[in-house]
Amino acid sequence: MKAVILAAGIGDRLGGVAGGRPKCLLEFNHTSLLARHIANLERLPVTSVLVVTGYGSEAIGRELASIDTRLSVATLFNPEYRSGSLISLYTARDFTRPDDDCLLMDADVLYHPDILARLATTPHENCFLLDRDFVPGDEPVKLCVRDETLVDFRKHIDPALDFDYQGESVGFFRFTGDTMQDLMERAQRYLAERLDDAPYEELIRDHLLEYPQRFSFEDITGLPWLEIDFPEDVQRAEQTILPRIDGL
Repeated sequence: MKAVILAAGIGDRLGGVAGGRPKCLLEFNHTSLLARHIANLERLPVTSVLVVTGYGSEAIGRELASIDTRLSVATLFNPEYRSGSLISLYTARDFTRPDDDCLLMDADVLYHPDILARLATTPHENCFLLDRDFVPGDEPVKLCVRDETLVDFRKHIDPALDFDYQGESVGFFRFTGDTMQDLMERAQRYLAERLDDAPYEELIRDHLLEYPQRFSFEDITGLPWLEIDFPEDVQRAEQTILPRIDGL
């Protein structure tokens, strides 16, 4: 199994809290998000990791060089990192093959290790992570479920959509190599149509809506995690999420 960590974003919504660092280098209990990702992946049947970088790529490289790990870890620079996450995903197109299962991860998430373990050990070949305990609004990327089948995946859901319940996507996914290849082909078409500013989640949504039977999800409601986007997220991570992860 391989892992792709998308860590190219600027994180400008954090303002001065990040101190000019990429979000993945934010430290919680003296450990960066990136170092936590590597440590959590080490516990799983993962052999190699690709970190797609952009903003602050040199600092990310130094951080990775300081981490002692059994994993084969490489970086790949996306020079168009200001254009959006779709290009970052497409940057990783040569990393996976049809026979490689892959974990796809956003780099800006603080989470309990059991969340990633659930994804790595799931019996589902293509799997999302769903948290039913979330605050509705424009920011969360939502997963909608009808008859235990995923029927949509997006920030903004059509009000007319019929579904039984919804939850927030954690931003981590498990895909087969074939699915990853399909996503890359879709990305290529998006780029050809000059839709390079689209979020990479749109590629996944397109595939999901076309082949819903190929996908499932793990419900991780109750396990602590937080995507770090705003200054208040850093405060919440330190005060409410980190104690549930590190036992502080």
